[in-house]
Amino acid sequence: MARSGATKQPPGDGPAAQRGEKPPAVIIHSLTQAVAALNAAAEARRPVVLLSAPDAGVYAGAAWFREVTRAAREAVPKAECSAILDCGNDAGAAMAAIRAGVNTIVFAGRADAARRLADIAAQNGAELLTERPAAILDLGASFFATAEALRRRCLELLGDK
Repeated sequence: MARSGATKQPPGDGPAAQRGEKPPAVIIHSLTQAVAALNAAAEARRPVVLLSAPDAGVYAGAAWFREVTRAAREAVPKAECSAILDCGNDAGAAMAAIRAGVNTIVFAGRADAARRLADIAAQNGAELLTERPAAILDLGASFFATAEALRRRCLELLGDK
């Protein structure tokens, strides 16, 4: 299976990765939010995780998330990022995400299904998480904010280092 358009890039070997720190996660709900988060990350010179809303793999779909994160990366190529799609406890949504080329997926369903999905994901170069990572910011409350306001809010939390 070709992995073009996959939604995960390694966070690189920058200072945060060298210190063993996990990149902070920002919950995105739109392309504007994803681009703002990546602009802030590039400005702060920090990697970031674009994290979907809970269950977004179920209601928005894997293709939507893949394309939003792809377009955001194209808009801000200097940003270091990875992306995680939350599929809740829906095994079908997790399987669709694997087929769509999403590289990191959260599945919170039954343990036996998680084991099978993790095996399938690994065979396709993807990773299955059974716990959703914590986020430093959820941009959902700022859905109608301007791109600049979103960038500033993300930069406040990512720090201009």
